Amino acid sequence: MFIKVYSSATQGVDAIEVEIEVNAAERGDPSIRVVGLPDAAVRESTDRVTTAIGNSGYRWPQTRTTVNLAPADLKKEGPGFDLPIALGMIAAAQKEELPRFGRCVVAGELALNGEVRSVKGALPMALEARERGRKAIVLPLQNVAEAAVVEGLDVYGVSSLRQAYEFLKRELELEPAPCCAAEVFSKFSEEEVDFSEVKGQHQVKRAIEVAVCGGHNLLLIGPPGSGKSMLAKRVTTILPPMTLDEAIETTKIHSVCGLLDAKRFFVSTRPFRAPHHTISDVGLMGGSSTPTPGEVSLAHHGVLFLDELPEFRRSTLETLRVPLEEHKAVISRASGTMTFPSDFMLVAAMNPCPCGHFGNPKRECRCSPSQVERYRAKISGPLLDRIDIHVEAPAVEYRDLTDESPGESSAAIRARILEARERQKRRFKKSRNKVNGRMNHRAIKEFCGLDAESSSLLERAMNSLNFSARAYDRILKVSRTIADLEGAERIGHEHLGEAIGYRTLDRTLWV
Repeated sequence: MFIKVYSSATQGVDAIEVEIEVNAAERGDPSIRVVGLPDAAVRESTDRVTTAIGNSGYRWPQTRTTVNLAPADLKKEGPGFDLPIALGMIAAAQKEELPRFGRCVVAGELALNGEVRSVKGALPMALEARERGRKAIVLPLQNVAEAAVVEGLDVYGVSSLRQAYEFLKRELELEPAPCCAAEVFSKFSEEEVDFSEVKGQHQVKRAIEVAVCGGHNLLLIGPPGSGKSMLAKRVTTILPPMTLDEAIETTKIHSVCGLLDAKRFFVSTRPFRAPHHTISDVGLMGGSSTPTPGEVSLAHHGVLFLDELPEFRRSTLETLRVPLEEHKAVISRASGTMTFPSDFMLVAAMNPCPCGHFGNPKRECRCSPSQVERYRAKISGPLLDRIDIHVEAPAVEYRDLTDESPGESSAAIRARILEARERQKRRFKKSRNKVNGRMNHRAIKEFCGLDAESSSLLERAMNSLNFSARAYDRILKVSRTIADLEGAERIGHEHLGEAIGYRTLDRTLWV
């Protein structure tokens, strides 16, 4: 008896449909063989599946049985094939085709008692099922809410192998979960922090507003306790709200990494990722023997915050160059090359020196010039050049800490940013780029023209501060953003002067 069941496997952040073919021979010694590049978890599924089938009151074929997972050249991983394999084996043993097999995709892990456990990647599986023209997907109950955001697909939740088999056999009717994309999107879109909670640091908040407005990367330099981490955590609150498409794309990444649960099964606010400085290259970029997304991809459409930047291994930091330029992470292994989306805003923070008090008029710095230089040298020049804005975050004054007046809210700052981004959107209407921070050389030449006074100012800055050619482009981009915030059509010398100020901190702190 030959039975075919459709399932799905995740590859990177997407899913690929897998055909599970179960063939029970008419004769032969009882045996079960799984082929089609299964990993250890899939090969072990035969013991889980047969035990679950027996405990659910069914039997499996008592002859030579072959389970083929097609396409055969795609490695199959994880326990998510347990449920479809079990369903195929029961149907083969009873020699009956189930009427719903052809229109459904099935995935789920089995417990030994026949219960169905959750799997990773339910959202990509549902999207792939819809793309393939399937009408429904059968998943564990814990994954239903995650997959139900996909329109045009019936999502059914099952709690046991028996329930799944009876449903596919049309002996039991289940109600599909209602599509709740809009409801879920609004439910999880509230922010928990706000810029009004930040005391003082008006110059830093201004730099953050400029950075978010133009999609620029940002470096905060200041002593311990100056509020760098507090400010960074609130950057997502002034980023433009996520669109539904962005939310689905981001949720896919978190889904395949197993970071979603029953309480938070959808990512509709900008992600904020803050890996520890001990993170490995693989943890940051993604990889391992079977490439999986790293922190740069988990921060997709959000913020990647690197606190204590010089404490990260230099080799780890250097891996950021490609994602910062290309907005994707490319992982190459012997088995192939995988590309993960990595469109994030980088916010980094560091002390001005190992002790943290270099340049502080109220605290003595205990570091020697050579220690300061070695500390700074941990961050390469090419990486610093890719960070558009460097701003000093000084220690907060006592009068600011005790000030009871509320600060400007994130909503007010976001309103200005949205208005300025609309100007950028109109400017780049014929381009795939939508923000100033992504301008190429042709766009810079077209939209960042300078008058004689501004050109002279920039020339003096380039010569006296020894800026690189990349820094020249960054200054012009930031100047264009500052002008947009002011509603100016052309870049003025005041806009250029502020942008130059955001490039000098990394130079003047170390003299």
